[in-house]
Amino acid sequence: MAKQLLNDVTIRSTKPGDKDKRLNDGGGLYLLIKTNGAKWWRFDYSFQGKRKTLSLGVYPSTGLADARRKADEARTNVANGVNPSDTRKETKAAQKLVIENEKRLDAGLAVIDSFEHVAKEWYEKRMLNKSESHRKRTLSSLERDIFPWIGRQLIADIKAPELLTVLQRIESRGAIETAHRALQTCGQVFRYAEASGRVDRDITQALKGALTAVNGSNFSSMTDPQQIGPLLRAIDDYNGSFVVKSALQLAPLVFVRPSELRQAEWEHIDLETKEWRYLVTKTKTQHIVPLSKQAVEILTNIHPLTGNGRFVFPSARTPNGSRAMSDVALLAALRRMGFDKTEMTVHGFRAMARTILDEVLGFRPDFIEHQLAHAVKDPNGRAYNRTAHLSERRKMMQTWADYLDSLKADADVIPFRKQG
Repeated sequence: MAKQLLNDVTIRSTKPGDKDKRLNDGGGLYLLIKTNGAKWWRFDYSFQGKRKTLSLGVYPSTGLADARRKADEARTNVANGVNPSDTRKETKAAQKLVIENEKRLDAGLAVIDSFEHVAKEWYEKRMLNKSESHRKRTLSSLERDIFPWIGRQLIADIKAPELLTVLQRIESRGAIETAHRALQTCGQVFRYAEASGRVDRDITQALKGALTAVNGSNFSSMTDPQQIGPLLRAIDDYNGSFVVKSALQLAPLVFVRPSELRQAEWEHIDLETKEWRYLVTKTKTQHIVPLSKQAVEILTNIHPLTGNGRFVFPSARTPNGSRAMSDVALLAALRRMGFDKTEMTVHGFRAMARTILDEVLGFRPDFIEHQLAHAVKDPNGRAYNRTAHLSERRKMMQTWADYLDSLKADADVIPFRKQG
Protein backbone atom coordinates (compact mmCIF):
# COMPACT_ATOMS: atom_id res chain seq x y z
CA MET A 1 0.00 0.00 0.00
CA ALA A 2 1.35 3.48 -0.89
CA LYS A 3 2.63 5.63 2.00
CA GLN A 4 0.08 8.42 2.60
CA LEU A 5 1.64 11.84 3.18
CA LEU A 6 -1.23 14.31 3.15
CA ASN A 7 -3.93 15.38 5.59
CA ASP A 8 -6.86 17.79 5.31
CA VAL A 9 -5.14 20.45 7.43
CA THR A 10 -2.18 20.61 5.04
CA ILE A 11 -4.46 20.78 2.01
CA ARG A 12 -6.64 23.58 3.44
CA SER A 13 -3.69 25.61 4.65
CA THR A 14 -1.69 25.51 1.42
CA LYS A 15 -2.25 28.70 -0.56
CA PRO A 16 -1.81 29.14 -4.33
CA GLY A 17 1.37 30.77 -5.57
CA ASP A 18 2.83 32.26 -8.72
CA LYS A 19 3.28 28.75 -10.12
CA ASP A 20 1.25 25.54 -9.91
CA LYS A 21 2.01 23.47 -6.81
CA ARG A 22 1.93 19.72 -6.25
CA LEU A 23 1.12 18.16 -2.89
CA ASN A 24 2.14 14.49 -3.07
CA ASP A 25 0.24 11.79 -1.18
CA GLY A 26 2.44 8.93 -2.39
CA GLY A 27 1.97 6.12 -4.86
CA GLY A 28 1.34 8.50 -7.77
CA LEU A 29 -1.51 10.43 -6.10
CA TYR A 30 -1.11 14.19 -5.72
CA LEU A 31 -3.13 17.40 -5.46
CA LEU A 32 -2.40 20.00 -8.11
CA ILE A 33 -3.00 23.55 -6.82
CA LYS A 34 -3.45 25.99 -9.70
CA THR A 35 -2.47 29.65 -9.49
CA ASN A 36 -6.16 30.59 -9.48
CA GLY A 37 -6.74 28.49 -6.35
CA ALA A 38 -8.38 25.46 -8.03
CA LYS A 39 -7.29 22.13 -6.52
CA TRP A 40 -7.30 19.05 -8.77
CA TRP A 41 -6.57 15.47 -7.77
CA ARG A 42 -4.22 13.70 -10.17
CA PHE A 43 -2.93 10.15 -10.34
CA ASP A 44 0.20 9.29 -12.33
CA TYR A 45 0.73 5.71 -13.44
CA SER A 46 2.61 3.67 -16.01
CA PHE A 47 0.73 1.44 -18.46
CA GLN A 48 2.45 -0.68 -21.11
CA GLY A 49 5.62 1.33 -20.66
CA LYS A 50 3.98 4.74 -21.10
CA ARG A 51 3.49 7.40 -18.46
CA LYS A 52 -0.15 8.48 -18.05
CA THR A 53 -2.19 10.80 -15.83
CA LEU A 54 -5.75 10.33 -14.60
CA SER A 55 -7.94 13.10 -13.18
CA LEU A 56 -9.75 12.05 -9.97
CA GLY A 57 -11.85 15.12 -9.18
CA VAL A 58 -11.73 18.59 -7.59
CA TYR A 59 -11.05 19.30 -3.91
CA PRO A 60 -13.09 19.76 -1.70
CA SER A 61 -15.93 18.14 -3.73
CA THR A 62 -13.69 15.09 -3.89
CA GLY A 63 -12.15 14.77 -0.45
CA LEU A 64 -8.86 13.15 0.50
CA ALA A 65 -10.48 9.80 1.38
CA ASP A 66 -12.37 9.67 -1.94
CA ALA A 67 -9.24 10.54 -3.90
CA ARG A 68 -7.30 7.74 -2.18
CA ARG A 69 -10.12 5.26 -2.89
CA LYS A 70 -10.17 6.19 -6.58
CA ALA A 71 -6.37 5.94 -6.73
CA ASP A 72 -6.51 2.46 -5.15
CA GLU A 73 -9.10 1.36 -7.75
CA ALA A 74 -6.86 2.68 -10.52
CA ARG A 75 -3.83 0.81 -9.13
CA THR A 76 -5.87 -2.40 -9.03
CA ASN A 77 -6.89 -1.92 -12.67
CA VAL A 78 -3.28 -1.38 -13.73
CA ALA A 79 -2.22 -4.50 -11.81
CA ASN A 80 -4.90 -6.45 -13.68
CA GLY A 81 -3.79 -5.14 -17.07
CA VAL A 82 -6.65 -2.65 -17.45
CA ASN A 83 -5.98 0.95 -18.39
CA PRO A 84 -7.90 3.18 -15.91
CA SER A 85 -8.33 5.82 -18.62
CA ASP A 86 -10.16 3.31 -20.82
CA THR A 87 -12.40 2.36 -17.90
CA ARG A 88 -13.17 6.05 -17.36
CA LYS A 89 -14.06 6.50 -21.05
CA GLU A 90 -16.33 3.44 -20.97
CA THR A 91 -18.08 4.73 -17.86
CA LYS A 92 -18.64 8.13 -19.45
CA ALA A 93 -19.91 6.51 -22.64
CA ALA A 94 -22.34 4.40 -20.62
CA GLN A 95 -23.58 7.47 -18.74
CA LYS A 96 -23.99 9.35 -22.02
CA LEU A 97 -25.92 6.39 -23.44
CA VAL A 98 -28.28 6.41 -20.44
CA ILE A 99 -29.00 10.11 -20.94
CA GLU A 100 -29.52 9.68 -24.69
CA ASN A 101 -31.85 6.72 -24.19
CA GLU A 102 -33.92 8.69 -21.67
CA LYS A 103 -34.36 11.39 -24.30
CA ARG A 104 -35.32 8.79 -26.93
CA LEU A 105 -37.89 7.20 -24.63
CA ASP A 106 -39.41 10.61 -23.90
CA ALA A 107 -39.69 11.14 -27.67
CA GLY A 108 -41.33 7.73 -28.16
CA LEU A 109 -38.27 6.25 -29.91
CA ALA A 110 -36.60 2.88 -29.38
CA VAL A 111 -33.46 2.90 -27.23
CA ILE A 112 -30.05 2.58 -28.85
CA ASP A 113 -29.06 -1.02 -29.67
CA SER A 114 -32.59 -2.30 -29.05
CA PHE A 115 -33.93 -4.70 -31.69
CA GLU A 116 -36.08 -1.97 -33.23
CA HIS A 117 -33.16 0.50 -33.35
CA VAL A 118 -30.83 -2.02 -35.01
CA ALA A 119 -33.56 -3.26 -37.37
CA LYS A 120 -34.30 0.26 -38.61
CA GLU A 121 -30.59 0.93 -39.04
CA TRP A 122 -30.30 -2.29 -41.08
CA TYR A 123 -33.37 -1.30 -43.08
CA GLU A 124 -31.92 2.09 -44.03
CA LYS A 125 -28.56 0.63 -45.04
CA ARG A 126 -29.52 -2.66 -46.66
CA MET A 127 -32.98 -2.15 -48.19
CA LEU A 128 -32.40 0.94 -50.34
CA ASN A 129 -31.79 -1.11 -53.49
CA LYS A 130 -34.95 -3.21 -53.08
CA SER A 131 -38.26 -2.55 -54.81
CA GLU A 132 -40.70 -0.19 -53.14
CA SER A 133 -43.24 -2.95 -52.57
CA HIS A 134 -40.62 -5.19 -50.94
CA ARG A 135 -39.45 -2.37 -48.66
CA LYS A 136 -43.02 -1.58 -47.61
CA ARG A 137 -43.85 -5.24 -46.97
CA THR A 138 -40.71 -5.78 -44.89
CA LEU A 139 -41.17 -2.68 -42.73
CA SER A 140 -44.87 -3.39 -42.27
CA SER A 141 -44.10 -6.93 -41.09
CA LEU A 142 -41.56 -5.66 -38.55
CA GLU A 143 -43.88 -2.95 -37.24
CA ARG A 144 -46.92 -5.20 -37.04
CA ASP A 145 -45.50 -8.55 -35.91
CA ILE A 146 -42.08 -8.04 -34.32
CA PHE A 147 -41.55 -4.59 -32.77
CA PRO A 148 -44.58 -4.70 -30.42
CA TRP A 149 -43.16 -7.79 -28.70
CA ILE A 150 -39.34 -7.48 -28.69
CA GLY A 151 -38.66 -4.13 -30.37
CA ARG A 152 -37.71 -2.31 -27.16
CA GLN A 153 -35.44 -5.08 -25.82
CA LEU A 154 -31.68 -4.78 -26.26
CA ILE A 155 -30.91 -7.01 -29.22
CA ALA A 156 -28.05 -8.66 -27.31
CA ASP A 157 -30.49 -9.80 -24.60
CA ILE A 158 -32.97 -11.53 -26.92
CA LYS A 159 -32.87 -15.32 -26.78
CA ALA A 160 -33.96 -17.77 -29.48
CA PRO A 161 -37.02 -19.06 -27.50
CA GLU A 162 -38.29 -15.47 -27.12
CA LEU A 163 -38.10 -14.87 -30.87
CA LEU A 164 -39.75 -18.23 -31.54
CA THR A 165 -42.70 -17.22 -29.33
CA VAL A 166 -43.12 -14.04 -31.39
CA LEU A 167 -43.05 -15.99 -34.66
CA GLN A 168 -45.50 -18.57 -33.34
CA ARG A 169 -47.97 -15.75 -32.69
CA ILE A 170 -47.90 -15.10 -36.44
CA GLU A 171 -48.39 -18.79 -37.15
CA SER A 172 -51.36 -18.96 -34.78
CA ARG A 173 -53.41 -16.73 -37.07
CA GLY A 174 -52.70 -19.05 -40.02
CA ALA A 175 -50.03 -16.86 -41.65
CA ILE A 176 -47.40 -19.60 -42.06
CA GLU A 177 -45.56 -17.98 -44.98
CA THR A 178 -45.57 -14.61 -43.20
CA ALA A 179 -43.94 -16.24 -40.16
CA HIS A 180 -41.19 -17.71 -42.34
CA ARG A 181 -40.58 -14.37 -44.05
CA ALA A 182 -40.44 -12.67 -40.64
CA LEU A 183 -37.84 -15.21 -39.48
CA GLN A 184 -35.80 -14.53 -42.61
CA THR A 185 -35.95 -10.77 -41.97
CA CYS A 186 -34.98 -11.19 -38.31
CA GLY A 187 -32.05 -13.33 -39.43
CA GLN A 188 -30.81 -10.51 -41.65
CA VAL A 189 -31.13 -8.06 -38.75
CA PHE A 190 -29.21 -10.34 -36.38
CA ARG A 191 -26.45 -10.95 -38.93
CA TYR A 192 -26.13 -7.20 -39.39
CA ALA A 193 -25.99 -6.80 -35.59
CA GLU A 194 -23.30 -9.47 -35.42
CA ALA A 195 -21.24 -7.77 -38.14
CA SER A 196 -21.55 -4.40 -36.37
CA GLY A 197 -20.57 -5.81 -32.95
CA ARG A 198 -23.96 -5.60 -31.20
CA VAL A 199 -24.42 -9.38 -30.74
CA ASP A 200 -22.08 -12.35 -30.61
CA ARG A 201 -24.09 -14.57 -32.96
CA ASP A 202 -27.19 -14.87 -35.10
CA ILE A 203 -29.73 -16.58 -32.84
CA THR A 204 -32.10 -17.31 -35.74
CA GLN A 205 -29.82 -20.16 -36.82
CA ALA A 206 -31.14 -22.09 -33.82
CA LEU A 207 -34.71 -21.75 -35.15
CA LYS A 208 -34.23 -23.64 -38.40
CA GLY A 209 -37.00 -26.20 -38.63
CA ALA A 210 -38.83 -24.75 -35.62
CA LEU A 211 -41.71 -23.28 -37.62
CA THR A 212 -44.49 -25.14 -39.39
CA ALA A 213 -43.34 -26.16 -42.86
CA VAL A 214 -44.71 -24.04 -45.70
CA ASN A 215 -47.00 -25.79 -48.16
CA GLY A 216 -45.10 -26.28 -51.42
CA SER A 217 -47.63 -24.20 -53.33
CA ASN A 218 -46.73 -20.68 -52.24
CA PHE A 219 -48.90 -18.88 -54.77
CA SER A 220 -52.33 -20.06 -55.93
CA SER A 221 -52.37 -20.82 -59.63
CA MET A 222 -54.43 -22.48 -62.33
CA THR A 223 -52.38 -25.23 -63.96
CA ASP A 224 -55.21 -27.28 -65.50
CA PRO A 225 -55.89 -26.16 -69.10
CA GLN A 226 -59.63 -26.63 -68.55
CA GLN A 227 -59.55 -23.81 -65.95
CA ILE A 228 -57.48 -21.34 -67.90
CA GLY A 229 -59.89 -20.53 -70.75
CA PRO A 230 -62.55 -18.99 -68.46
CA LEU A 231 -59.85 -16.96 -66.69
CA LEU A 232 -58.50 -15.52 -69.95
CA ARG A 233 -62.01 -14.71 -71.21
CA ALA A 234 -62.83 -12.97 -67.92
CA ILE A 235 -59.73 -10.81 -68.31
CA ASP A 236 -60.73 -9.86 -71.87
CA ASP A 237 -64.20 -8.93 -70.60
CA TYR A 238 -62.89 -6.88 -67.67
CA ASN A 239 -64.63 -3.48 -67.68
CA GLY A 240 -62.33 -1.67 -65.27
CA SER A 241 -59.22 0.36 -66.05
CA PHE A 242 -57.83 -0.23 -69.56
CA VAL A 243 -54.29 -0.08 -68.14
CA VAL A 244 -55.06 -2.76 -65.56
CA LYS A 245 -56.82 -4.88 -68.18
CA SER A 246 -53.83 -4.62 -70.54
CA ALA A 247 -51.40 -5.63 -67.76
CA LEU A 248 -53.53 -8.68 -66.93
CA GLN A 249 -53.72 -9.63 -70.61
CA LEU A 250 -49.93 -9.41 -70.90
CA ALA A 251 -49.21 -11.23 -67.61
CA PRO A 252 -49.81 -14.83 -68.84
CA LEU A 253 -47.98 -14.15 -72.12
CA VAL A 254 -44.70 -13.07 -70.49
CA PHE A 255 -45.04 -14.73 -67.01
CA VAL A 256 -42.54 -12.39 -65.35
CA ARG A 257 -42.65 -11.52 -61.65
CA PRO A 258 -45.56 -9.20 -60.77
CA SER A 259 -43.25 -6.36 -59.72
CA GLU A 260 -41.37 -6.61 -63.03
CA LEU A 261 -44.63 -6.48 -64.97
CA ARG A 262 -45.93 -3.46 -63.06
CA GLN A 263 -42.63 -1.62 -63.41
CA ALA A 264 -42.07 -2.35 -67.10
CA GLU A 265 -40.59 0.72 -68.83
CA TRP A 266 -41.11 1.74 -72.42
CA GLU A 267 -37.40 2.37 -72.95
CA HIS A 268 -36.71 -1.34 -72.32
CA ILE A 269 -39.25 -2.56 -74.88
CA ASP A 270 -38.47 -2.81 -78.60
CA LEU A 271 -41.63 -3.57 -80.56
CA GLU A 272 -39.70 -3.91 -83.83
CA THR A 273 -37.34 -6.62 -82.60
CA LYS A 274 -40.14 -7.98 -80.35
CA GLU A 275 -38.01 -7.98 -77.21
CA TRP A 276 -38.26 -6.70 -73.66
CA ARG A 277 -34.88 -6.36 -71.96
CA TYR A 278 -34.55 -5.36 -68.30
CA LEU A 279 -32.56 -5.94 -65.12
CA VAL A 280 -34.05 -8.61 -62.84
CA THR A 281 -34.17 -6.96 -59.41
CA LYS A 282 -34.03 -10.26 -57.52
CA THR A 283 -30.80 -11.52 -59.16
CA LYS A 284 -29.33 -8.28 -60.57
CA THR A 285 -28.95 -9.93 -63.98
CA GLN A 286 -30.08 -8.85 -67.44
CA HIS A 287 -33.09 -10.71 -68.82
CA ILE A 288 -34.67 -10.96 -72.27
CA VAL A 289 -38.35 -11.64 -72.80
CA PRO A 290 -39.17 -12.52 -76.45
CA LEU A 291 -42.53 -10.97 -77.27
CA SER A 292 -45.12 -13.00 -79.15
CA LYS A 293 -47.27 -11.30 -81.75
CA GLN A 294 -50.11 -11.30 -79.18
CA ALA A 295 -47.90 -9.50 -76.64
CA VAL A 296 -46.80 -6.96 -79.25
CA GLU A 297 -50.45 -6.28 -80.10
CA ILE A 298 -51.32 -5.55 -76.46
CA LEU A 299 -48.35 -3.21 -76.09
CA THR A 300 -49.11 -1.49 -79.41
CA ASN A 301 -52.68 -0.85 -78.30
CA ILE A 302 -51.71 0.72 -74.98
CA HIS A 303 -48.79 2.77 -76.34
CA PRO A 304 -50.93 5.77 -77.43
CA LEU A 305 -52.24 6.02 -73.86
CA THR A 306 -49.05 5.57 -71.80
CA GLY A 307 -46.20 5.76 -74.32
CA ASN A 308 -45.28 9.35 -73.40
CA GLY A 309 -44.51 8.35 -69.82
CA ARG A 310 -41.87 6.17 -68.22
CA PHE A 311 -43.98 3.17 -67.28
CA VAL A 312 -46.04 0.95 -69.55
CA PHE A 313 -48.57 0.46 -66.75
CA PRO A 314 -48.59 3.69 -64.71
CA SER A 315 -50.45 4.33 -61.49
CA ALA A 316 -53.95 5.73 -61.92
CA ARG A 317 -52.92 8.51 -59.53
CA THR A 318 -50.11 9.73 -61.82
CA PRO A 319 -51.49 10.34 -65.31
CA ASN A 320 -48.07 11.58 -66.44
CA GLY A 321 -46.70 8.05 -66.01
CA SER A 322 -44.08 8.95 -63.39
CA ARG A 323 -45.09 6.13 -61.03
CA ALA A 324 -45.74 2.47 -61.68
CA MET A 325 -49.05 0.76 -61.01
CA SER A 326 -49.83 -0.21 -57.42
CA ASP A 327 -48.96 -3.74 -56.33
CA VAL A 328 -52.59 -4.36 -55.36
CA ALA A 329 -54.19 -3.12 -58.59
CA LEU A 330 -53.88 -6.40 -60.51
CA LEU A 331 -54.79 -8.59 -57.56
CA ALA A 332 -57.84 -6.45 -56.81
CA ALA A 333 -58.95 -6.80 -60.43
CA LEU A 334 -58.76 -10.61 -60.20
CA ARG A 335 -60.85 -10.49 -57.04
CA ARG A 336 -63.49 -8.27 -58.73
CA MET A 337 -63.68 -10.82 -61.54
CA GLY A 338 -64.57 -13.46 -58.95
CA PHE A 339 -61.22 -15.29 -58.58
CA ASP A 340 -60.34 -15.51 -54.89
CA LYS A 341 -56.88 -15.97 -53.39
CA THR A 342 -57.22 -19.76 -53.25
CA GLU A 343 -57.76 -19.89 -57.03
CA MET A 344 -55.38 -17.45 -58.68
CA THR A 345 -52.75 -14.81 -57.95
CA VAL A 346 -50.77 -12.60 -60.33
CA HIS A 347 -47.64 -14.57 -59.44
CA GLY A 348 -49.60 -17.70 -60.36
CA PHE A 349 -49.15 -17.00 -64.07
CA ARG A 350 -45.53 -18.12 -63.61
CA ALA A 351 -46.55 -21.49 -62.14
CA MET A 352 -49.15 -21.82 -64.91
CA ALA A 353 -46.54 -21.38 -67.63
CA ARG A 354 -43.91 -23.53 -65.91
CA THR A 355 -46.30 -26.46 -65.49
CA ILE A 356 -48.02 -26.47 -68.87
CA LEU A 357 -44.95 -25.67 -70.98
CA ASP A 358 -43.31 -28.73 -69.46
CA GLU A 359 -46.11 -31.23 -68.88
CA VAL A 360 -48.43 -30.36 -71.75
CA LEU A 361 -46.40 -28.68 -74.48
CA GLY A 362 -43.20 -30.62 -73.77
CA PHE A 363 -40.60 -27.85 -73.85
CA ARG A 364 -37.20 -28.44 -72.30
CA PRO A 365 -37.12 -27.53 -68.59
CA ASP A 366 -33.94 -25.46 -68.98
CA PHE A 367 -35.64 -23.30 -71.66
CA ILE A 368 -38.55 -22.74 -69.28
CA GLU A 369 -36.38 -22.01 -66.24
CA HIS A 370 -34.25 -19.60 -68.24
CA GLN A 371 -37.37 -17.76 -69.40
CA LEU A 372 -38.54 -17.57 -65.78
CA ALA A 373 -35.25 -15.72 -65.05
CA HIS A 374 -34.13 -18.48 -62.71
CA ALA A 375 -30.44 -19.33 -62.37
CA VAL A 376 -29.68 -21.98 -65.02
CA LYS A 377 -26.30 -23.63 -65.54
CA ASP A 378 -24.85 -25.61 -68.41
CA PRO A 379 -23.46 -29.17 -68.01
CA ASN A 380 -20.12 -27.70 -66.90
CA GLY A 381 -21.71 -25.72 -64.08
CA ARG A 382 -21.42 -22.35 -65.80
CA ALA A 383 -24.38 -19.95 -65.72
CA TYR A 384 -25.96 -19.37 -69.11
CA ASN A 385 -25.78 -15.80 -70.36
CA ARG A 386 -28.92 -13.81 -71.09
CA THR A 387 -28.96 -14.67 -74.82
CA ALA A 388 -28.74 -18.44 -74.28
CA HIS A 389 -31.28 -20.42 -76.35
CA LEU A 390 -32.87 -17.16 -77.45
CA SER A 391 -34.05 -18.59 -80.78
CA GLU A 392 -35.65 -21.60 -79.09
CA ARG A 393 -37.22 -19.36 -76.46
CA ARG A 394 -38.77 -17.17 -79.16
CA LYS A 395 -40.46 -20.23 -80.62
CA MET A 396 -41.56 -21.35 -77.14
CA MET A 397 -43.10 -17.97 -76.29
CA GLN A 398 -45.05 -17.83 -79.57
CA THR A 399 -46.24 -21.43 -79.16
CA TRP A 400 -47.33 -20.58 -75.61
CA ALA A 401 -49.28 -17.51 -76.76
CA ASP A 402 -51.01 -19.50 -79.52
CA TYR A 403 -51.88 -22.22 -77.03
CA LEU A 404 -53.44 -19.67 -74.65
CA ASP A 405 -55.49 -18.33 -77.58
CA SER A 406 -56.79 -21.83 -78.24
CA LEU A 407 -57.81 -22.16 -74.58
CA LYS A 408 -59.50 -18.78 -74.67
CA ALA A 409 -61.43 -19.76 -77.80
CA ASP A 410 -62.59 -22.91 -75.96
CA ALA A 411 -61.12 -25.10 -78.68
CA ASP A 412 -60.15 -28.72 -78.15
CA VAL A 413 -57.03 -28.65 -76.00
CA ILE A 414 -54.36 -31.15 -75.18
CA PRO A 415 -55.53 -32.87 -71.97
CA PHE A 416 -53.65 -32.14 -68.79
CA ARG A 417 -51.29 -35.01 -68.03
CA LYS A 418 -51.30 -35.37 -64.25
CA GLN A 419 -48.21 -36.78 -62.57
CA GLY A 420 -48.23 -40.17 -60.93
